[in-house]
Amino acid sequence: MGSQSVYFLSQTLSQLPLEDRWLAPAERDRCSGFRFPKRRNDWLLGRWTAKEALRLYLSLTGRDAPAHASLEIRSAADGAPEAFLAGDPLPVALALSHCRDRGFCAVAPSGAAIGCDMEAIERHEPPFIEDYFNHSEREVIRHAAEEQPLLATLLWSAKESVLKCLREGLRRDTRSIVISLSGARKPGWNPLTACCEESGRPFYGWWRCVPPFVQTVASTAHSQEPVCLR
Repeated sequence: MGSQSVYFLSQTLSQLPLEDRWLAPAERDRCSGFRFPKRRNDWLLGRWTAKEALRLYLSLTGRDAPAHASLEIRSAADGAPEAFLAGDPLPVALALSHCRDRGFCAVAPSGAAIGCDMEAIERHEPPFIEDYFNHSEREVIRHAAEEQPLLATLLWSAKESVLKCLREGLRRDTRSIVISLSGARKPGWNPLTACCEESGRPFYGWWRCVPPFVQTVASTAHSQEPVCLR
């Protein structure tokens, strides 16, 4: 089985346009319903990052980059993002995340589910680790010493990415997703694997540290090292 290509893009809130002409009509209506500025800005940053990623991805595949407003990022019934162009579904797999003032998007050809996540590196208290990590992961964190914040954040982020592949999010017990880190850490992207204990289903992914954040990407198919779209 060959490896699929996965692409990614990260954007900051400062790159978000001040006007809203880049939104599709339905997105403009949705945006007007947000009461709180932070929630609205997070939502807008996710849509802007996704549209920029899709335009760059389509250009890579030999298509003209469409106008931003002709692209629409809809939420499926389970909350997963889905991409449309002029009302028609785009043949892509799409995943979104945001943290603080950063948006993170992963895109790949359709055919395999993908997930992505970005988390700020921080120390996690023992009750959190006991509640959300399985035994093998707790042992990794326990032996991490001064790298405990990085390892705990990384493992949590990888779980989030896999749960997005499953399109279940935190409705599933996070301890049922077992994360394994592969090989010695190097600069840039590093491989990881995961398994759903209930089904035995494997997942394949990548992670990297971009202080003060960790970024992870997961897929139901083997993937090559993620490629930045810009």
